[in-house]
Amino acid sequence: MNFLPLALVTALLHVYIGARLVPGLQALPLVQWLLIIGLVLSALLMPLGLMAGRVARQPLADVLTWVGLLFMGLFSSLFVLTLARDAGLLLLWGADLLAPGQLPLAWLRIASAEAVPLLGVLVTVLGFLNARRTAAVVKVDVPIKGLPPALQGFTLAQISDIHVGPTIKHAYLRRIVDKVNALDADVVAITGDLVDGKVSELSAHTAPLADLKSRHGTYFVTGNHEYYSGAHAWVDELRRLGLTVLLNQHVVIRRPGEGSGKPLVLAGVTDYSAGHFDPAHRSDPEAALQGAPLNAVRVLLAHQPRSAAAAAKAGFDLQLSGHTHGGQFYPWNLFVRLQQPFTAGLHKLQNLWVYTSRGTGYWGPPKRFGAPSEITALRLVAA
Repeated sequence: MNFLPLALVTALLHVYIGARLVPGLQALPLVQWLLIIGLVLSALLMPLGLMAGRVARQPLADVLTWVGLLFMGLFSSLFVLTLARDAGLLLLWGADLLAPGQLPLAWLRIASAEAVPLLGVLVTVLGFLNARRTAAVVKVDVPIKGLPPALQGFTLAQISDIHVGPTIKHAYLRRIVDKVNALDADVVAITGDLVDGKVSELSAHTAPLADLKSRHGTYFVTGNHEYYSGAHAWVDELRRLGLTVLLNQHVVIRRPGEGSGKPLVLAGVTDYSAGHFDPAHRSDPEAALQGAPLNAVRVLLAHQPRSAAAAAKAGFDLQLSGHTHGGQFYPWNLFVRLQQPFTAGLHKLQNLWVYTSRGTGYWGPPKRFGAPSEITALRLVAA
């Protein structure tokens, strides 16, 4: 979207918030003026922040992005709360028609107008703190039928949707890497949307990935944001860092002492939408299994949960995905199911277990509310 249409739409939405809230804040003139000033700044800086890379050079571009995205997080809460307030007032108005004079409508209009900006700021501050902290470890046991004793307790450390870019840099990723290494996992799996930017811009900030440690290596599959950022260059860069990139491919993993027993096949597919960017990258779970041992525990790394139908058909036991961010902040988690079969957590599709990570970083506004980030420690156990 061009700057002017984006700025116009943004301005109109801000005018709506102001028109609905400012008249009800006459008893709090300081809050009233802070809201007016905040809405004007937000309307100007949000579109500028989204297009900072086109209008400014570093480091100014990152500063503009930071400010614009912070305002976007606040605007989102104000907009949703204003809509909720209007819906509630409409219901109360209808109730007043049925029983005139029984409800203190004037007081409710003022009290709700005062509550919206205060709640909006509170949610935004809490969301910022949640987004910027290092993700907590979430431990999940996955019951696998026919799991051989040699694979009992096999652990996969999953990170996803970090979105290294304008607001997530080297130090943020370093903290994640250190926390993953402390898990002493058998495998580290990165399920896409690692970056938002070109290799030339971000290679110094993704360098900590080279220090990831596990017994059988670190494996990566592409997400949709890799294709926005130059997927082929990122595949080369991640391989240079020592990661194994699985492009509709698999590896066979055997624990020491397992002998000729049932191994683990770890496969990875390109993003569900990758074929739109490069036909050679069309996502194909069946192709990822070509040549794999038939008698094996099969685990698939696939960025989007909607790869699950094809994964179940191909005969996988477990799929690890991300993409959804768990909705990232309320109420957007309510809309994820319109596109994806699963929002977060462990679910079953036929004989396939699907684990959907809420993501380890964030995208867009530095804000998480009701959908905390996670580093997932998945352990295979006998069903």
